[in-house]
Amino acid sequence: MAGFLAMDEDLECVVIVPVQGAPHGKSRLTVPGRAGLSRAFAADTIDAVMRVPSAHLVVVTPDPVLTRYARAAGALVVPDTGAGLNAAVAAGMAAGVPFGALPMAAMLGDLPAVTPEAVRSGLIQCAGHERAFVPDLAGTGTVLLWSRDGRLQPAFGPGSAAAHEALGYVRCERVPSHLRLDVDVRADLAVAIELGCGRHTAAALAAGALSHPVSHEGLG
Repeated sequence: MAGFLAMDEDLECVVIVPVQGAPHGKSRLTVPGRAGLSRAFAADTIDAVMRVPSAHLVVVTPDPVLTRYARAAGALVVPDTGAGLNAAVAAGMAAGVPFGALPMAAMLGDLPAVTPEAVRSGLIQCAGHERAFVPDLAGTGTVLLWSRDGRLQPAFGPGSAAAHEALGYVRCERVPSHLRLDVDVRADLAVAIELGCGRHTAAALAAGALSHPVSHEGLG
């Protein structure tokens, strides 16, 4: 398991992670045990953010299993109303207000290969700008959106990289691939396995990706 990183006071921010969760998450991922993998991806993403001490994590999800996991990990959890990814980010922004006037970031919850170091790298790259984003490996989507003033204007969806650039967000690509790999289809999962998945995804794959609950200690 990755350890905690040193505190970066200059990077203190709120990180919002919206997660659809099981049973509807990752509908395009045609592999056995899709629901279990979807939860494992989210748990590994949560773990990575929680090990960046400068990040205050807000998880937005309708999944009761992931709600319990995220709360046990120390995250603030907000229920997802099912109005879509951008609405979930907006709900996370509202919930993050009590943390004070901090920068805010929104990060996808399907990053099974992400590490604390990769999250920190992405935040460092974005923190040099008023508004910035990290694109996915294909360069067309967005995995992390950043606003120094805390007022995110999310435009997640098809072609979100171009949409965010049109809104004035600066593209930041010089970050580890571990952060830029969101898994939607089987080919993405193969790349994640090559990079090295987090403990929850690795355990789910080793177990045949069975759809079983997430505990605070792991899948199983």
